Formats: sequence, C-alpha cells, structure tokens
Amino acid sequence: MISFAPDTGSGSSGLSPEAATAAQRADLVTAQLQAVRQEIGQVVFGQHDVVEQALVSILAGGHALLVGAPGLGKTLLVSTLGTVLGLDARRVQFTPDLMPSDITGSEILDEDAGGHRSFRFVPGPVFCQLLMADEINRASPRTQSALLQAMQEHRVTIAGTEYALPRPFHVLATQNPIDQEGTYPLPEAQLDRFMLQIQLTFPDASDEREMLLATTGATQATARQVLTVEELLTAQAMVRQLPVGDRIVDAILTLVRSARPETTDVPLVREAIAWGPGPRAAQTLMLATRARALLDGRLSPGLDDVAALARPVLAHRMALSFAARADSLRVGDVIDDLVGRLG
Repeated sequence: MISFAPDTGSGSSGLSPEAATAAQRADLVTAQLQAVRQEIGQVVFGQHDVVEQALVSILAGGHALLVGAPGLGKTLLVSTLGTVLGLDARRVQFTPDLMPSDITGSEILDEDAGGHRSFRFVPGPVFCQLLMADEINRASPRTQSALLQAMQEHRVTIAGTEYALPRPFHVLATQNPIDQEGTYPLPEAQLDRFMLQIQLTFPDASDEREMLLATTGATQATARQVLTVEELLTAQAMVRQLPVGDRIVDAILTLVRSARPETTDVPLVREAIAWGPGPRAAQTLMLATRARALLDGRLSPGLDDVAALARPVLAHRMALSFAARADSLRVGDVIDDLVGRLG
C-alpha cells in the first residue's frame, strides 16, 4: 500500500531497516485512515474532497472552516468525524448574545460547610478534543476572539490563570455564505488560524440519489468509532516525520511568495490582490501536503498535493483589490493561475 518514494532527487534504491520499519508503521496508519474514510462514507454521501480536506486538517493538527449553504451536511460531517476518530466532541451554536465565558468557562463563588468562600473554575465547552463552532460568524467579535488563544496556543487564560486544553484539540467551524444579515465577518487574524477553508458544494445527481434513498427509510446508517485518540496522535506525529523533497519545498515557497503583492513577479497578483498570505500559509501547506500524501498511501508529497490544497490553504488568506472585485475577479481564479505556473 505504501510506496517509499520521497521526492529527494537521490537515486537510492531499496530500504534500510529503519526505513522499512517506518514504511510498515505508515502502512498500518494508512490502512486505519482508509477505514476512517470508508466509515465516514457510510453516513456522509459524496463530498469526497470535503471529507479528505477535513481529515487533512485534523491529521496536520490544525483547524478548518467549513463554508457552504444550509443542508449540505456540515454539522453531520463534524459530528461523524468526532465519532469515527474517537474524539470528545462538543458543539456550540454561535449567536449574537453568546459571551466569551460561554465558550471558555468562568469562575464561580463556592462556599463550603464551614462558611469559607473561594472561587472555582468551571470549564466551558472549549475543553474538548473536537469543538464544532456552528455558524461562527453570528457571534460578536469579542466572543470570536475568545477562541484565538485556544486555537493557537491550545490553552485559555481565565482570571490570570492558564488552563491547558486536552490533546488533540481541533476547531471545525461552520459558516453560511448566503445569509449575511446579522453576522460579523471573521477578522483576518482569526481566519489565518484556520488551516483550511473547506468549500462545500451541492452533491452530484448520483450522490444525491444515494443520499435520498439511504436517509428516508425506516433505518439509517450510523457511524462507529474506528480510531482511538492514541492512534490519531500517532498518525499526527507521523505526518510531521514524512520527508519533503526540495522540489516540493521550492514549489510551496514559490506559490506562497508569488501570491503576495510585495514579493510577486506576477502582474495579475500586483494588480488584483490587496494583501496576500503570510508565512503561516507556507507552514500550513507543507503540513497539509504531507497529511494528504499519507491519506493516499504515500510517504512523500508531490506537486499534485500542492495543487489540490492551494485553494483551501490560500483562499481565506488573500483579499482582492476594489478594482479586481469590480471586474468580477475571484481569489480562486488568481490561485489557479499561480498553480498553473508551477509546471
């Protein structure tokens, strides 16, 4: 299942004992991940790229923003991922009146039998392994910012005391792009914390037919647990150990730097992009390509991985200029042009 063929440019053939052991471990992890995808497919019909990108973000240790119209299965996907991956999952419905303490937790005043009073911290729903932030753009900026420290540092600070979050910790947030009344757009700093922005589209006819038949009968399929937390942590550690060839590193750097108006030599970017991706985008793309390769049973990423993940990694880290928006240009079009230049 695993082909040990890292793109390093060396002409070595055969495997050392250490490489053979690594390949065997990767083979086991890949088999487990294939079982995960199959189990998710029993509940989530179609959306193969969406499922792949959600798994990539978790394997790479990051967070993801799921954007799509109502009824496309965003909530179902997140809850299914929590079940199949064996994670302690919580769901928070973001509303305009949601307070930061409703997410992180708060201190309450306790009084014991002797009349002694003291403050006790009551953890909020963020103390989990998979947090679903449903319709995250409906909460106020103050409440949205409560997640920034948790997403970046995996801990929260309450009344000057830091509390570590469980491992692993992932946020899968959903956003409805249609209904924008009464919403608060996510600030650029928070968007940058999301490893991938995953775009959900309507299923094709065959997938929608299968979903229609499977979900309107007397019984419905339910997901079962496939991985344990320890097995997921092992897979996440393996992602960071996969080798990346110089050609892929150069492609990632070229793609990210060419997407910035300050460092690009592409006229379209200088004219159409107001601001581009920062260094975190390159770090994200490096990890995400490794995770996608492992999902596919390979021990090293290739240019196909970079091309497949360019939009999910870069789209929410770039903004069009006013003139480009007036010309109906889309960020995805610019990214596709840059990917085509990689060769």
